[in-house]
Amino acid sequence: MTEVIQLRLFCLPYSGASAMAYSRWRRLLPTWLQVRPLELPGRGMRMDEPLQSDIRALAGQLADEISPELDRPYALFGHSLGGLLAFELAHALRERGVPEPLALFASATAGPARRDVSEYAVAKTNAQLIERLRELNGTPEEVLANAELMHLMLPILRADFLLCGSFRHDRRAPLPLPIHVFGGKQDSVRAEQLLDWQADTSRAFSLDMFEGHHFFLHQQETALLRCLRRYAEEHLLRRRQQQARRVPG
Repeated sequence: MTEVIQLRLFCLPYSGASAMAYSRWRRLLPTWLQVRPLELPGRGMRMDEPLQSDIRALAGQLADEISPELDRPYALFGHSLGGLLAFELAHALRERGVPEPLALFASATAGPARRDVSEYAVAKTNAQLIERLRELNGTPEEVLANAELMHLMLPILRADFLLCGSFRHDRRAPLPLPIHVFGGKQDSVRAEQLLDWQADTSRAFSLDMFEGHHFFLHQQETALLRCLRRYAEEHLLRRRQQQARRVPG
């Protein structure tokens, strides 16, 4: 018998990536946890659409697009830029009055409250983008040396960095949902920056650290997914208990 989908996990890609970054997760996670990668304009199946550089406008666009799919419990996951975009998406969904996510998972991204995005406010040159990729330890040198691949990738990466640079932490009420944060022990994003996420939730908060640099989600994929699945199960169980208490006895 086919296992019923109990929770959708909308996944936001990191800078320069497409929805394909999460394709393996569909095979590695149980079918009750449906991985739903979100493709951003200008890449993958949306290659013909213009790249976006305003994070709040993009979050609003994505909120409108996924609203018809919020007919069952769901959560948001984002790595690096994707974590910041997931945060803005959660606020955009809240503004629209649609059902809110059970949780927000933010990976390898500093908390919004004291985040400094000035480094990304101005468009970077090709050389600067390539050097940044080297610093993040996520792109093999043979890829960086491939002129054809870089010709395709660098415009996307440049726009994504500008997306990050457009972020502003306005005075908004903390999100009324748990925030679970993942970090790499060797990443340049430090634990104290990850702990800043506590300021943006009025509910539960957790921080789990994994071995690895910025792209530990690939290096420690099994451990990360095990942790994510455990939190998802806990939130689904809590939701069922809450619904059971509302049913007249």
